[in-house]
Amino acid sequence: MNGIPTSDFPHAEKAGATFRRARVADLPFILELLADDAIAAEREGGTTFDAQRYITAFDNIDKDPNQLLAVIDVAGEVVGTLQLTFIPGLLRGGAWRGQIEAVRVSKNHRGGGLGQAFILWAIEVCRERECLIVQLTTDRRRQDAHRFYERLRFESTHFGYKLILQ
Repeated sequence: MNGIPTSDFPHAEKAGATFRRARVADLPFILELLADDAIAAEREGGTTFDAQRYITAFDNIDKDPNQLLAVIDVAGEVVGTLQLTFIPGLLRGGAWRGQIEAVRVSKNHRGGGLGQAFILWAIEVCRERECLIVQLTTDRRRQDAHRFYERLRFESTHFGYKLILQ
């Protein structure tokens, strides 16, 4: 599943970017993107790193047909990532939902429309999978992210809760 051709997304084309399924060789770069964020670093537990846990997680995601871990590839360099989860449901007439998570674009590739093109690409992949809804969550502290998603016509419709199981 490579998704929509990059040429449908002018900012990606201008940047020479390709949106594609992540490969295990991309994992160190994906983890670096995920860690380069104060809020996420807080959740990941600081300096402890268990490579096998991440490899196992990657393998589980990669073999699940309702998961897509994607990257932005610019000239062979991974500069962005996101994960799509396709969720079947009974609500709304048995509709599928696309859940976007773990969105990151490297600091030196922000501001040029690449992140926007990546999210629009993810929405198109959800359309291809016949999802009725595309949803995401973002930390309350990420005010810039809130404005970004609102510009893309996402609406804040629910109040969410999480229970962390130790």
